[in-house]
Amino acid sequence: MSQRLASIPGVGPIIASAIAATVADPSVFRSGREFAAWLGLVPRQNSTGGKARLGGISKRGDGYLRHLLVTGAHAVLLRYKPARLDPWLIGLLRRRPRMVVAVAVANKMARIAWAIMSRNDSYRSVPAAA
Repeated sequence: MSQRLASIPGVGPIIASAIAATVADPSVFRSGREFAAWLGLVPRQNSTGGKARLGGISKRGDGYLRHLLVTGAHAVLLRYKPARLDPWLIGLLRRRPRMVVAVAVANKMARIAWAIMSRNDSYRSVPAAA
């Protein structure tokens, strides 16, 4: 499992083995968002009257894994060349500070990790739209 997780950009052998050791059964989580919420990587919601107000990340859950994923996300932002062509990431970097973008990438990495663990599949990169 950790070898499959290590194929995700930004997830190396240390992060992959930590996720594989911490999450023994990924079917405990219904979705990737629930897994990311368990790690504390989703925005805090203060919603009322049908109006969604999202704050900063909740910072609840496993602080060690969250720290590792954010560090891996910084590595993706600095060194991973296909990420520089991703339109979602380019737009996010224009609108938000670099740390906020790193947390968003870490959230995406956590959701991808959940999908790989729950489906027993390997990572397949999506080609960037031209």
